[in-house]
Amino acid sequence: MYTREQVAATIDHSLLKPFMTVQDVIDGCALAHRCQVATCCVRPCDVALAHEHLKDSGVQVCAVVGFPHGAHRTQTKVLEARLALEDGAAELDMVMNIGRFLSGRPDEVRVDIEAVVAEARPREAIVKVILETCYLSNEQIARACRLCAEAGADFVKTSTGYGDGGATPEVIEIMLRTVGDRMKVKAAGGVRDWASAVAYLRQGCSRLGVSATEKVLAGAPDAGQT
Repeated sequence: MYTREQVAATIDHSLLKPFMTVQDVIDGCALAHRCQVATCCVRPCDVALAHEHLKDSGVQVCAVVGFPHGAHRTQTKVLEARLALEDGAAELDMVMNIGRFLSGRPDEVRVDIEAVVAEARPREAIVKVILETCYLSNEQIARACRLCAEAGADFVKTSTGYGDGGATPEVIEIMLRTVGDRMKVKAAGGVRDWASAVAYLRQGCSRLGVSATEKVLAGAPDAGQT
């Protein structure tokens, strides 16, 4: 049984479209505050702005790192993480280096994640690793999840929302089965209504990446439960 407030508290409200203006970000932060979501997930250039507009709101700021392709050099990801944390981010959603992973270079991928985790730990910031599962086989998804756990990340996340596909129940099941006892799982990409949001929470996800937050929460039954 989930209330509207309970579902809202699991949402990372996404403000990542490349054409978003400053006013769009301000309006998105106001919506996040109004809905009392978990975080507002923003582009690196918007972290300080979001932090300013969300202070004392109960909503944290999440910054993306290496977004959306994961192909930034590790030093760039580290700097991006450090600046985001200095600007007020409490959480980091970093994109795994998908190309290196598919090239059979797991050590490079692990070091990349470990470097961002090392920046986050002194500030007790949460690190979520985006796998972009649409490009991976089931076996590769499981392997990537184990790699993220070894690197010390807190979450594995399905998608950026800008790849060829988003979360699916089948992918979430693999992630939960592989590392659900050690890490949390975030479903992102295609969570656009109340039913899908609740289904992923029931399946075992701890967070949801959502851009259509108002639409999702508007689907809650009048009694506030489902």
